[in-house]
Parts: sequence; structure tokens; C-alpha cells
Amino acid sequence: MTEYKASLSALLLSLMSHRELLRRLAGREFSMRFRGSALGFAWTIITPLILAVMYTFVFDSIFKMRWGGAGEIGTANFAIYLLVGLAVHGVFVECLSRAPGLIISNSSYVTKVVFPLEVLPFVVLISALTNAMISLTIAALVNLALSGQLHPTALFIPILVLPYALFVVAVTMVIAAIGVYLRDLSQVVSLIIPISLFLSPVFYPIEAVPRAMQPLISMNPLTFAIEQARLILIKGDAPNLIGIAIYTMASMFALAVAHWSFQRLRRGFADVV
Repeated sequence: MTEYKASLSALLLSLMSHRELLRRLAGREFSMRFRGSALGFAWTIITPLILAVMYTFVFDSIFKMRWGGAGEIGTANFAIYLLVGLAVHGVFVECLSRAPGLIISNSSYVTKVVFPLEVLPFVVLISALTNAMISLTIAALVNLALSGQLHPTALFIPILVLPYALFVVAVTMVIAAIGVYLRDLSQVVSLIIPISLFLSPVFYPIEAVPRAMQPLISMNPLTFAIEQARLILIKGDAPNLIGIAIYTMASMFALAVAHWSFQRLRRGFADVV
């Protein structure tokens, strides 16, 4: 039986040695999304804008929600807040929705001992991050058009995205491995996605949550990333570097555990797929 290295350092070495393969697979993943589409790449701009407008109409105009702590920010600014929240949450959604069938849909790679299956979650992650960065850029440009300011703190976004990406790929890796053995996992994930949307401060600020529930919402790993992205892009505040450092260490630990689990479960992939 082949012994797969399960350490975090082994994962990093694998990503570095297979970076060209990763780049090609990620490029193909992103391009296939628009294959045969009349508008093609334009959908990456149209989709987040339509969603932001729709959700803004529902939550701002119908439900009359207001951004607590930010005062009456106005409908247009409300849309920007939503756009940032949806962009960050969208990375989690896209990776999580793909995770249960990720290995199964690439079963031809499983029997190839030399193929680094551990790169597949990163392929999905890169595609999701590309969409998110486009949406965040749109949010920053709309904010520039409305306020006349493009905050220099936007340069800190990569520092925030890194630990968030590590967390998301860790979750993706675990679910992808378990999904090989438990086919019903896709049904569980379909329930988790909407739950995560409403338990994350996408449509509301965390200050709007009842005080007794705020610690619970704050424990959600998505909360910190969403809140910090808004502070950095929209308000122009400096990021919480201590919080990001803690988040990074926690995400690296999660990734180490996820990779170890993935490599242990990988031994039986060929027998199942």
C-alpha cells in the first residue's frame, strides 16, 4: 500500500512542485465555467451585481433593515455592504458545494499513483477566489464612485484573504475525502450552505444580533473575514492584525489536520470510486 505523506510541509512542497499543474487546472476550471456562454467572462461582473441589487431591494426596501452602528447608510451603500459580504461568503459556498463530489468527478486521477490529488481542493479554491476578488474590486469601485474615495487599506485585503483561503480549503479537503465514502454528504452540504449564509453577517451587521447571540455569531469563522473585509474596503479602517495573526494560525492548524485526514482516507479512494 502506498504511503502518502500527511504533514503540512509535505502539502506545501507538493503545491510548489506541482504549481504549473495547479495553474493549468485552475485556468481550465475557470474557463470551463463560461464555455458556450454568450456573455462569457461578463457573468463574473453581472452575477454579483444582480444579486446585490436583488438582496438590497428585499432587505433594505421591503424589510427596512438598517446597518446598525453605521447609521442610515443609504440604499446604494447598503448594496456595497452586501456585495462585500456575498463575495467573501461566496468563496465558502463555491468550494463547499463542489467538495462532496470533487474526487468522484475526477475519478480518472485516483488510479494514477503519481497524480497529486491534494491539489484538487486548491484548484476549486483558486477559481472561487478569482470570482471573489472581481466582486470585491467592483465593490471598491462602486464605493469610489459614491464617496470619491478608494481607501489605501484595500491593499491589506491579501493579508485577510490568505488565512480565510486556508480555512476554506481545509474544509473543502475534509469534505472531499469523506464524500468519496459517504455519498449522502452532498445533501448535508446543501443544508449547511443556506444555514451558513444566515448565520454569517452577510445581510446584517453583527451589532444587529441580540447581545446574547453575538458570541455565537462571532465564533463563526466566516464572521471575522466578512467584517474585516468591510472595514478595510468600505470604511478604510486598518485591519485587526492581531486577529488576523490568530486566524492564520488557527487556519494553518485546520489545514494540517485536514491534509492528514485526506491522506489517510486517500488510501481507499481507488476501491470506492
